[in-house]
Amino acid sequence: MRRMIYGTASRWTRSHTIALVLAFTLVLFPSPLKAQNKELDRHVILVSLDGLAAYLLDDPNASLPTLRKLAKEGAVVQGGMKVSNPSVTWPNHTTLITGVRPDKHGVLANGVLVRSGPGVPVRIDPARDHADLVRAKSIIDTMREMGLRTAEVNWPCTRNCSSFDDSIPDVPDALRYTTPRLLNELTGLGVLTKKEDKHVFAVPSSVGKDWAWTETACHLIKTRKPHLLLVHLLNVDSTHHAFGSQTPAGYTANSYIDLCLAKIIDATREAGILSNTTFIVVSDHGFMTTPNAIKPNIVLRDAGLLHTEGKRIVDARVHVVPEGGIGLVYCTNPLEAKELRGSIEKAFERKEGVDRILFPEQFAEFGLPLPREVEQAPDAVIAAKEGYSVSASVEGSEFVEPNTKVGTSLGSHGFLSTHPRMNATCVLWGRDIKAGEVVSGIENTSIAPTIAQLLGLPPAEWDGKAIQAALK
Repeated sequence: MRRMIYGTASRWTRSHTIALVLAFTLVLFPSPLKAQNKELDRHVILVSLDGLAAYLLDDPNASLPTLRKLAKEGAVVQGGMKVSNPSVTWPNHTTLITGVRPDKHGVLANGVLVRSGPGVPVRIDPARDHADLVRAKSIIDTMREMGLRTAEVNWPCTRNCSSFDDSIPDVPDALRYTTPRLLNELTGLGVLTKKEDKHVFAVPSSVGKDWAWTETACHLIKTRKPHLLLVHLLNVDSTHHAFGSQTPAGYTANSYIDLCLAKIIDATREAGILSNTTFIVVSDHGFMTTPNAIKPNIVLRDAGLLHTEGKRIVDARVHVVPEGGIGLVYCTNPLEAKELRGSIEKAFERKEGVDRILFPEQFAEFGLPLPREVEQAPDAVIAAKEGYSVSASVEGSEFVEPNTKVGTSLGSHGFLSTHPRMNATCVLWGRDIKAGEVVSGIENTSIAPTIAQLLGLPPAEWDGKAIQAALK
């Protein structure tokens, strides 16, 4: 009996001794991959100039000296980069870092589209975490696993994303979700201030926030030297919505964003990492002037498919959620979708401003998810014609009205990505980028694979491929 006990104890001791030796070995001699990653001397900075349409690079009235210099010395996507549907901000920023379209990553709006049951209109909730929004793995997640440094400034769909070392997300009440160390540093720099014990932007205007985000990016470059930094600047988009893209106000916004870009580049020079940094400068969509708006919900109201009180839909079998140049059509009771298809077609056939209606059998062509496979997916999509945006209005009797009357933007995006004016800017410059290269036929699903190749990340199941023509 004693021999059996002794033998068992002896085996137990040997196994634990081996485990302890291995543990100490790992502590004293970390894995070559992790050790190598900590000292990786490559950096990628992905800068998104929200709403900077590709056609502005060729517009002589647009003052973009920094961006044009990068395009001349590096690589540029001629005619622009095709974007994902819907051509709006959060879905496309998610595509940029996952390499997949919305049918896989699940982001269809600037927030979660919430279905609350039969009769209840679908609503958009932007106050959600990364985990609620994104269904696909991003290059940020991979980099975290590899021990690489990452940071984001005003990037959508990143609230409470644990894969970032530093984060100031694009979300309502963003400073509440900013990583604490960064929050304190920005307050010390004067980028943020405190008001009634709450952090606020020192200059809370659209231009002021772009300044704050630029200063934040420069601070992170100099102090953290992240291997990947995501930066999203927003003033161009805000200005184009309000005044149109090729207007005096729009051109002024273009000039300012170019100055912000130059400042970020200068920060890499000051940090001593310029020669090891690749810049990828993109936008998330283009822009179109939309002096008119269509009001699909009044047609559904007149057909008895929804009911209103004043400006509000109180119950609906079918209603439309506007996304700029398209409208997402929802049957609030999914079991009625097949039955109501004919009513939807009839309601909008030959209507002014309506280009086409898409049904689920056409969704795959546009990278959209299927209803019932993804809860947020619409049952149909109304695509507006050029010059028309989609309004949520349920007031009045006119199907088409001027944007000034219904309160829609003079400048819009969201149109089907097949329209060339939705094409996004894409310029690559810096380490490992060919000089004077002009490429074409690129979709924004290629950005994540390109970053992965530049940083030596393992391949993944992307919808796009790295832009090899631009890489040395």
